[in-house]
Amino acid sequence: MQTVILCGGMATRLYPITKKIPKSMILVNRKPFLEYQIELLKRNGIYDIVLCVGNRSTQIKKYFGNGNKFGVTLSYSADGKKLLGTAGAIKNAEELLENVFMVMYGDSYLPFDFQKAIKFFNKYNKKGLMTVYKNSGKYDKSNVVVSGDYVKIYSKTEKKKNMSYIDYGASILRKDCLKLIPKEKIFDMSDVFQKLITQKELLAFDSKKRFYEIGSFAGLEEFKKYSKKL
Repeated sequence: MQTVILCGGMATRLYPITKKIPKSMILVNRKPFLEYQIELLKRNGIYDIVLCVGNRSTQIKKYFGNGNKFGVTLSYSADGKKLLGTAGAIKNAEELLENVFMVMYGDSYLPFDFQKAIKFFNKYNKKGLMTVYKNSGKYDKSNVVVSGDYVKIYSKTEKKKNMSYIDYGASILRKDCLKLIPKEKIFDMSDVFQKLITQKELLAFDSKKRFYEIGSFAGLEEFKKYSKKL
């Protein structure tokens, strides 16, 4: 399945490291973080990757090129001068996207069974899927309520009763979902999720393995330790 990686943010939480390089190019044991993500996708049988880039994207393009030397095919979509948000960046890449695609954040490392999630999605005729993890507030604030096979509640800011799951960081969308995203407007993936929840169209796939992230200094240090095992 084609996969979109969102790697166009400013990454201000990681200043001064990201003042001169994009977050995806932070070196972890002498290798850019994005390279770990690409290797992870390859191990899960995914070779068609779209990179939604922004801040200092020329560094990413120069290092990874068309993806051939990494055994994948890379396409690029750039926000331009105006950052469009996570969903806006996907809308901007519309011409590159297949009818069904996966979305990952550029600062997340997700060691779960991608093909099992894809198989779960294919069982249903639904518009979207969110991978979730029973975090119970351990690694970050839990923000999802799951009911059966569906996401019932999702909130980035508000704590709800029975909110023990967290958005794991990978989602699957049908291209039809792009109709929910306005053109050239700042729009977040959370807005898309809310619309799908209202329509009862957002499946929940429970990952049994924890996530890693480099969006914070603590997360970066933790991933550096974990990456030595890869």
